[in-house]
Order: sequence, then structure tokens, then C-alpha cells
Amino acid sequence: MTDEYKLPQDKMLFSVDELKEAGFSHYKINQMVEKGVLLKLNKKYYENTNYHGKESDFYYVSAYAPKGVVCLMSAAAYYNLTTYRPDAIDVAIQRKAKVSTMPDWPELSVYYYADDRFEIGIETVQEGKNQFKIYDIEKTVVDIVFFRERVGIEETKEVLVNYLKRKDRNLNRLLRYAQLLKCEDIMKTYLEVLV
Repeated sequence: MTDEYKLPQDKMLFSVDELKEAGFSHYKINQMVEKGVLLKLNKKYYENTNYHGKESDFYYVSAYAPKGVVCLMSAAAYYNLTTYRPDAIDVAIQRKAKVSTMPDWPELSVYYYADDRFEIGIETVQEGKNQFKIYDIEKTVVDIVFFRERVGIEETKEVLVNYLKRKDRNLNRLLRYAQLLKCEDIMKTYLEVLV
């Protein structure tokens, strides 16, 4: 492959803007798609077919839901709080936000959060040149308790039990989030039963 089409092999996704900043014109980007160097995901994002690095479906979230945050059982799986493996990536977006095109793969399960719920506890995980947004561990636990009917009572219990076993747990933050997100009473009930 000629150098004119060379992309860093340690970055999986590129936005059109990033490709332009790297000196690629629309014409060159289209040529790269034709040559199989890039795979077009949607109007704004491309996948690097020569990517060599850690694989994570979470990297795709920003391409399909630019402000999306990995949440609920997908976040619980990331933090090893559950043995359950979701078929789709749980993604939180703001209530008024839109997801442009839904991919066939990886499947996204979108949850619309009110602004106050959406903005609390977001972290950015940086893995080399790739990144994704995810809720911190306490926010993940609070959301799962809040959405326990949808998530499943057994799954909720497993997540809480595993969280409470962790040495890095922060019960003060957990209860502060629960208070802010209007599920303090149910959280305290769960904790009394499990602790």
C-alpha cells in the first residue's frame, strides 16, 4: 500500500474532520474507501481496516451516538460487576439527542436520559488513540437500581453484591448519586439487605 493512503494502525475510527486535518481531501477519502483502506460507517465516521490494536465494540459508540455514554449492563460488564453479557451495547443519550443511523453491528440499545441523569458520573476511557465515554462504577450501580424493572431483579442483585465486594467501592458517592437521582430509599433498602 502506498504511503499516500497510510493511516496510523493504532486508531480504529476516524471522523471526516480528523481525516481532513491529517491532509486527506474528500476525493482521497473516497479513494481510500474504494481501495478498502477505510470502511464508511455513516456520513461522519470511517473505520480503519488496517487497525492493529485492542478490539472494543465500545469504540463504535461515538461514531453512531457522538455524545453517547456506555451505561447499565454494558458498563456493569466492563467493571466486572456481572456475569451477564448483553447482546447490544447499552448507550445513554440525552432525551432530545438523536442517533443518526443505527448500525447492524454492533447493536446499540439506546436509553434516553433526562439532562440531570445524563450528566452525572461520565468518564472517558482512553485506550491508546481510541476512547469511549462510560459512567463511573457508582453511577452504573445507581442507574441499574433505578432501572431494575427493565434490567431484571436478579441482575440488579448480582451487580450490587459484586460492587459491595470491591475494595475500591465508594459508598458515599453511591449514596450521593442515589439521592441526586431519586432512588435513595430503594438503594438503602438494598444495602440493608445485602450488607
